[in-house]
Amino acid sequence: MATPLKRDSLFAFATEHRQEYEGLLRRFVETPTVSVDPAHAHDITKGVALTVETIESFGGKADVYRADKGNPLVHAVFGTDNNLPTVTVYNHIDVQPASKETEPWDSEPFVFTQKGDTYFGRGTTDDKGPALSALFGARAALAANVPVNIRFLWEFEEEIGSPNFEKIISSAEPDLRTGSVVVSDTVWVSRNRPASSAGLRGLMGFILTLETGTVDTHSGETGGASRNPIAELMQLVCDLYDVRTGKVKIKGFYDDVIPPSKKELNDWMNSGFTVKAFKKAHHLKKMRSEDPLEVMKRIWGMPTLEVHGVVGGYQGPGLKSIVPPRAEVKASCRLVPTQDPRRLQRLLTAAVKERNPDVKIRFESGAPAFRTVLEGPLPEALKRAVKFAFRKEPVFVRDGGTIGAMTSIEKVLKCPVLFLGLSLPEHGYHAPNENFDWQQASGGMVAFAKYFEEIANLPK
Repeated sequence: MATPLKRDSLFAFATEHRQEYEGLLRRFVETPTVSVDPAHAHDITKGVALTVETIESFGGKADVYRADKGNPLVHAVFGTDNNLPTVTVYNHIDVQPASKETEPWDSEPFVFTQKGDTYFGRGTTDDKGPALSALFGARAALAANVPVNIRFLWEFEEEIGSPNFEKIISSAEPDLRTGSVVVSDTVWVSRNRPASSAGLRGLMGFILTLETGTVDTHSGETGGASRNPIAELMQLVCDLYDVRTGKVKIKGFYDDVIPPSKKELNDWMNSGFTVKAFKKAHHLKKMRSEDPLEVMKRIWGMPTLEVHGVVGGYQGPGLKSIVPPRAEVKASCRLVPTQDPRRLQRLLTAAVKERNPDVKIRFESGAPAFRTVLEGPLPEALKRAVKFAFRKEPVFVRDGGTIGAMTSIEKVLKCPVLFLGLSLPEHGYHAPNENFDWQQASGGMVAFAKYFEEIANLPK
């Protein structure tokens, strides 16, 4: 019979292993596993090898699963006793692109930089830092003889929508069976209030392209007669949604949206969210609304359309008076539960063709929205574990981001999926100067160790 875990002992474990944690995080951050860029394919291979090496050094068995194309995923096994409960931790090890040359990074994004208790670098908070915290939490639990089988599922395609994930886990399903999955890839509302995600928004990415010529032309010679693809795409974007309010103008876009319930809204209002802190964390100067509840509805409970980039024309210093031949708009919609990405693809395609038949639309990464279980023994166990580590009652909120693998896990592995996130708004998901800190890392180790114990103690 294992001795119940003690908070002080677990934090002592974290302190004892801090140097090892920071050394591993350095190695992971300095392996630029950028999944969207084929030029980093070799780094993905190195990241997979580093993952296998790390798991085996912790005493686990590591298996690498692949599809015909795309990046693999790694499954780690700690314990194989069929009489014990099994829990799986999901994280992703691929990261977003980053460049100090084009973004305001204070340090090189793929060089691990430590300032006091804060770690800077791409992947520190999304999602390598939390992944390693969970792994060290598992080591602490197993060292204390907690009677539980622990699994880790680390993906290398999350940042591009997990295009091969479902295919891989479907073929490997007999090896991946588990009682439940817990995810460490979400963000608290603030450092003062732990938050567990009750759901994620979905994603429908797309690219609009318009070509009206073959070369740049002199705006004095052709301007007024030639069509300007940048201007036409800007007009199209404004026809698709109100850029001032964010309201999408596509007919039928909101038909399947179910507004947040009164209970959800009450939880959100008690989550500790403030507009001031939100603006500071995300470096925002102006917002569409300053009302806290309205902002929370917009980022958690309502679908969106956002433009991410416009490509075309002259991009150098000064002015070059040309009419460009081609332009491109990169955009996406965030979706909420009950919205069908395939239906919305049809609606968007029709809306684009109606407004400008010459524009081509190509859909990129996509994933439906996801909702987790909020009642029952697992959510209660998770809440106890978080409170044990951070000494504050967690609140259930939604998360505005998307993790495409969640619906695949629920569909294929047929088990509950919960969220034990460790990141904070100021950690800068997808942003310059992304960072993570020891307070969240060590607290995460303790929370995960306790959660594994909670799973072990649940009635069979």
